[in-house]
Amino acid sequence: MITQIKGLHHVTSMAASASTNNRFFTDTLGLRRVKKTVNFDAPDVYHLYYGDEIGTPGSVMTYFPFPHIARGRPGSGEVGTTVFSVPQGSLGYWTDRLTKAGADGLKADEAFGEKRLQFAGPDGDGFALVEVKDDDRAQWTGNGVGADEAIRGFHSASLRLRDDGANAELLKFMGYEQVDARDGVTRFGMPGGNGADFIDVETMPNIAGARLGAGSVHHLAFAVENREKQLEVRKALMDTGYQVTPVIDRDYFWAIYFRTPGGVLFEIATNEPGFDRDEDTAHLGEALKLPTQHEHMRSVLEGHLEPLA
Repeated sequence: MITQIKGLHHVTSMAASASTNNRFFTDTLGLRRVKKTVNFDAPDVYHLYYGDEIGTPGSVMTYFPFPHIARGRPGSGEVGTTVFSVPQGSLGYWTDRLTKAGADGLKADEAFGEKRLQFAGPDGDGFALVEVKDDDRAQWTGNGVGADEAIRGFHSASLRLRDDGANAELLKFMGYEQVDARDGVTRFGMPGGNGADFIDVETMPNIAGARLGAGSVHHLAFAVENREKQLEVRKALMDTGYQVTPVIDRDYFWAIYFRTPGGVLFEIATNEPGFDRDEDTAHLGEALKLPTQHEHMRSVLEGHLEPLA
């Protein structure tokens, strides 16, 4: 069994409009934009990162905004809902804030005994806020959300799958433990994790496969401390039969990727070196940062990319 994984690192999704995406995550959800860079494989497209003050692993939502991309089609083989942790007693505040912002799909309910508020992002993205007692992770309050309400980071992510058997075995191999099961959803938790500790598996045997597009999660990333731990995880996965990519330098972390039995793309990302490797903490996310191989395109890209404010 793998013991090096410590919960979620980041969640990466697709969007249509960079400016709308930026406004929603900073102005509406109150997160900090911690990096403004570009897609390594398509440098004419942003890669935007949002999180707490320093982009702590377990807090970072990232986006590829492809202009004119079609809306994704929900279905099996994808991440269904990305869930953020907020303090107990704060859902009334968030209901008012999201209502005033015109967010769609607002619905209050409970899951596994926790109060939750579901809502949709600008591209129909599936999100929820869940009240968590004593989540002492640092919060970002620079965008007008108070410390008593601010998002603490991820709580969980759900997988929509036709069959949960092989994926349950994979999660257990990755160090997760089954902690509950209700209403067709099985919850797995990471003991001693980083706070972003839960994966919920929704079994939906009769729905069609998802189609990737705006509002879809592209991949789910899990956190390891460093490159040494990452290589240990890579070897363990390959020894079990998974096809895993070589290590890829993403500037702010190193990454490996593999496809799960249910079709969801998983990444294992390092906590090092972090988002302050090329910017002072006080100015994270302000300047356009380009991968070295794309720096020669700066003038072209700065003229092409949509202004964010």
